[in-house]
Amino acid sequence: MSRQTGTIIDKTFHSEALQEEVPLLIYLPPAFSPLYKYSLLIAADGKDYFQMGRIGRVADRLLEEDKIENTIIVGVPYRNSEDRWDKYDPDGEKFEAYKRFLARELLPYLEEEYPTYHMGMSRALIGDSLGATVSLMTALDYPHTFGKAALHSPLVNERVMEAVEQFSYPHLMHIYHVIGNKETAVETTRQDVIDFLTPNRELNLLMESQGFPSFFEEIDGGEHTWKSWQADMERTLLWLFGK
Repeated sequence: MSRQTGTIIDKTFHSEALQEEVPLLIYLPPAFSPLYKYSLLIAADGKDYFQMGRIGRVADRLLEEDKIENTIIVGVPYRNSEDRWDKYDPDGEKFEAYKRFLARELLPYLEEEYPTYHMGMSRALIGDSLGATVSLMTALDYPHTFGKAALHSPLVNERVMEAVEQFSYPHLMHIYHVIGNKETAVETTRQDVIDFLTPNRELNLLMESQGFPSFFEEIDGGEHTWKSWQADMERTLLWLFGK
């Protein structure tokens, strides 16, 4: 018997904060019905999570096995590498606007369109690398809006560490955090070579000392690629929305 698959809908959303049309990929679970309530996962690097991360296929299987809550997954793709830096980098020109877009524009739109639980712990943000950075920073800015964040190899700098250190509500924020143990010399799209591993270890220690409910693991043999993150997708979804 073939597995039921969810539906992925392409939409476009006009953002006043960003002053642009933002493409969306919206995954609705198999047998989606407006009669039920759904948890919500919003993914930076949205197209990558669906294509390379295969997050929809993983969700299909876990839903069929009744291992995760009914969940709608919304991917927000980036246009190109410069657009990604502008929106996801803490020093990017559109970084503040992108966080506002997620919390004050996209979320209200999604909750008007779809039957979701209007609770922080039923809403999560996810991203890889810079996408993980902006997901974490958005969650820290809006802790009563987003109760969970999943971080695949975030870029961690002083601004990130300061935001975590100064965060007043660590008990409200559940963090899933993985980093590959080979991520010591990662070449970025700007041709910089960055040690991701050491700052991520420091971030984990800071989160532990601050009292964040969190999960952290160094992926053995893990590199800064989708091969590592895709292999981790099942555990990520189980941690975020497992039954």
